[in-house]
Amino acid sequence: MKDLSAIKTRLKELRRLIHYHDYRYYVLNQPEILDAEYDRLFNELKGLEADHPGLITPDSPTQRVAGQPAEEFAQAEHRVAMLSLDNAYNADELQEFEARIGRLLPGERFQYVAEPKIDGLGVALIYEKGILVRGATRGDGRLGEDVTQNLKTIRSIPLVLREGLRELGVLEVRGEVFMRRDAFLHLNEALEEAGQPTFANPRNAAAGSVRQKDPSITAKRPLDIFIYGVSYAEPNPFKSHWKTLEKLKEAGLKVNPRSRFCQDMETVTRFCSALEAEREALGYDTDGVVVKVDSLDQQRRLGTTTHHPRWAIAYKFPARQAATLVKDIIVQVGKTGAMTPVAVLDPVEVGGVTVSRASLHNEDEVARKDVRIGDMVLVERAGDVIPQVVQVILEKRPPDAGKFVMPRTCPVCGGAAFRPEGEAIVRCTNLACPAQLKERLFHFGSRRAMEIDHLGEAVVEQLVDRGLVKDFADLYRLDVPTLAQLERMAEKSATNLVIAIERSKGRGLARLLYALGIRYVGEHVASVLASHFGSMDKLAKATEEELSGIHEIGPRIAESVALFFSQKGNLKVIERLRKAGVRMAEEVVAVPQAQPLAGKALVLTGALEGFSRDEAKNLIERLGGRVTSSVSKKTDYVIVGRDPGSKYDEALRLGVPILDEEGFKELVARGGGR
Repeated sequence: MKDLSAIKTRLKELRRLIHYHDYRYYVLNQPEILDAEYDRLFNELKGLEADHPGLITPDSPTQRVAGQPAEEFAQAEHRVAMLSLDNAYNADELQEFEARIGRLLPGERFQYVAEPKIDGLGVALIYEKGILVRGATRGDGRLGEDVTQNLKTIRSIPLVLREGLRELGVLEVRGEVFMRRDAFLHLNEALEEAGQPTFANPRNAAAGSVRQKDPSITAKRPLDIFIYGVSYAEPNPFKSHWKTLEKLKEAGLKVNPRSRFCQDMETVTRFCSALEAEREALGYDTDGVVVKVDSLDQQRRLGTTTHHPRWAIAYKFPARQAATLVKDIIVQVGKTGAMTPVAVLDPVEVGGVTVSRASLHNEDEVARKDVRIGDMVLVERAGDVIPQVVQVILEKRPPDAGKFVMPRTCPVCGGAAFRPEGEAIVRCTNLACPAQLKERLFHFGSRRAMEIDHLGEAVVEQLVDRGLVKDFADLYRLDVPTLAQLERMAEKSATNLVIAIERSKGRGLARLLYALGIRYVGEHVASVLASHFGSMDKLAKATEEELSGIHEIGPRIAESVALFFSQKGNLKVIERLRKAGVRMAEEVVAVPQAQPLAGKALVLTGALEGFSRDEAKNLIERLGGRVTSSVSKKTDYVIVGRDPGSKYDEALRLGVPILDEEGFKELVARGGGR
């Protein structure tokens, strides 16, 4: 028997060799050995680890498919928000982008990096000392889902970085998981043969595969990734985006080989035109080009908006079009009662995706385009995503094609339909309409509303169809035995849902107002109303004139809110929610006239019960403080909510003062002093 030292040495060498050959095969597409030789190395590693399980390391190639099926994914907070991108649709708009950043940094010259915009699933990977420790989906940009075990199954994602970046304490990179078109077709063929549902397009296939609860299923899916940048590094050795991409490639991360360094915007424009001409030959779906300022110092000084970085823009390719037949026009009912005409189409492929339906938006739009049943129409995917009817091909119209007439009753419940003066949307007036109820319940339980985990679409469908829930208040009467009778809802899942419903009672007035789905009342407006009135009772008694007098509340919002609270049915539901124990007031924190947090840096991590993330951030800023995205020795406080992320651990390590939600409220009340 070999001594333990020799076995450790051989294990280390086998892991090094397999990581190297994975890099050659999956990243460079330049294999050096035959598959049989690779299999021999891998089997030897598996055998040694089976004999010595105590020597298995997290970064071993055998651990790519080591996780157990998960009941649900944990939340993962991004170190830096994953923002969206502003768009450009032609060369003139690219020039305007350059003029815009030129106004922000006058007199400076810009160089760029242009990269194919991959139509996939955005993810963030964190490496510590060169070892992959976490992978998360984009989610809402701030909070994603921890899908580390699933991402480890993607062979082009290295478990261990190669030389160059291996010594960085922390490295967070961003990338796009995707599926090549040929692999997508093979996957759908295999699913169809197995009698399983197929995917609509490669992007859906990639997203669905990454979010599988069982990593062994993800491992069987032909997923790939392109890494497109660094969002955080400690320490940070990077000076330019192009050099960063080169460093990432040297470290074993897969970077798109079609990316280009461009000396000026003219070169960028030529690259965009060339890539558009070649898009079908790329082998994967791309809907444009991402253009980034190369200098990281210029990126830093240009900064970001709440929506997008100012130093990058997405040049979008023109939507692809196809002609097809309108077989029918139906009317769908949304969560606010909006009745939307939808064209049912003879299925047609548009840009690699089969399209069978397209929204016609409203009756005015149908009339403007004069779309009729039996028409041949031109269809495109707006932004390569949303199908829409562009125009009717009049020369192919059949003689018996009759004009579409919007129904005056709801097609779901038979309730009266009403179109307010000056608006384009016809609405069902029956708040108990089942079609609205399902959508309203799903919105009510969504993350930024009442945040009822486990209240997914399948559960909502059954609750409504079985008559268990007829309005929001019925949710709070559900018990474990009742829920356990639902399909695919075991006792443990039912218990988790009941606990989540109970927790939602304390979300506060702002989130409740948003959850109710009042027309024009989004998160921000809900927060304004809650801050101004403080309680549901006071808000319900407010007149339209009083509402209009509030800063940021315009006449349309005021009319909608007043109309909502004038409906006896709505007031009845609110009273039932109150009796169920749902909090109807906003916990108002007194704000001193001075700036008690002036000059102080605070970090938020985890979910707060009494504040949304934006509300807490706004409060801190009103008191003169600033909210930063990462913890350092210069951080004054870390505010910790439920399920805190790695920032909490970092605060402990650095000895930064940590406050829970009650401590945060006390800090504000006493004026911010330590």
